[in-house]
Amino acid sequence: MSTGDELKAAVSARRDLGPEFEDAIVESFLDKMGKEVDRRVDERLAQAAPKAAVRGGPPPDGHRLALAIVSLSLGTLATLALVFSGEERAGYLVWIWIAIIVVNVVFNGSRGKG
Repeated sequence: MSTGDELKAAVSARRDLGPEFEDAIVESFLDKMGKEVDRRVDERLAQAAPKAAVRGGPPPDGHRLALAIVSLSLGTLATLALVFSGEERAGYLVWIWIAIIVVNVVFNGSRGKG
């Protein structure tokens, strides 16, 4: 049954059963629509999976840029938080930035390969 047919059936059931069953009818309709969305997503993922497996290679430039932006933002926020929290925690800064550098190097390490 199509989405439009499901909606028509739900509206018709609401008319036939009355407003006291409205919550149950809406819940049932939404459950069916949720299952339909899941089915469609599963189909698309199944179609995309072979393409992704074949593609392989380095991550796209958009992912690289996103990681760089997020890394720098989080590193800056962590730096500010530690600087304003007192000098006894300032030693963590080196480790935070080393971790950020390592994550970026590992993620981008495949650039130029493949």
